[in-house]
Amino acid sequence: MHKNILETARDAGAFTTLLAAIEGAGLESTLAGEGPFTVFAPNDAAFATLPAGAVEALLAEPTKLAKVLTYHVVPGRVSAAQVLHMSSAPTVNGEQLALCADDEIEIDGAHMLSADIEAANGLIHVIDRVLMPSAA
Repeated sequence: MHKNILETARDAGAFTTLLAAIEGAGLESTLAGEGPFTVFAPNDAAFATLPAGAVEALLAEPTKLAKVLTYHVVPGRVSAAQVLHMSSAPTVNGEQLALCADDEIEIDGAHMLSADIEAANGLIHVIDRVLMPSAA
């Protein structure tokens, strides 16, 4: 059996900042739960592109951090093949992600680097930047 989303991300080794943020926002039990969820997961390099102090500022505000993180999560299991035929997707935080698939898949302007990483409770798609909801 596959590991859950958190275990899968931890094993990948490229999501230490994301995992710290999930812990800081108190979302571990949700993302380790039954799901299914689709996570558009910024890797550590994506977090490194944020302005200096941005990650620390978010970690200092768990409520705002939770809004940002839940903007990266779509209820259900949405494969890259399905994303190709969608123009938007509802997120757990209630906002819509803009999806575009011309030459490559884009999620709110972020590029999908790797897709359909299986977890017991959903899928992970790796993206190259941190998404910011309008309400954050």
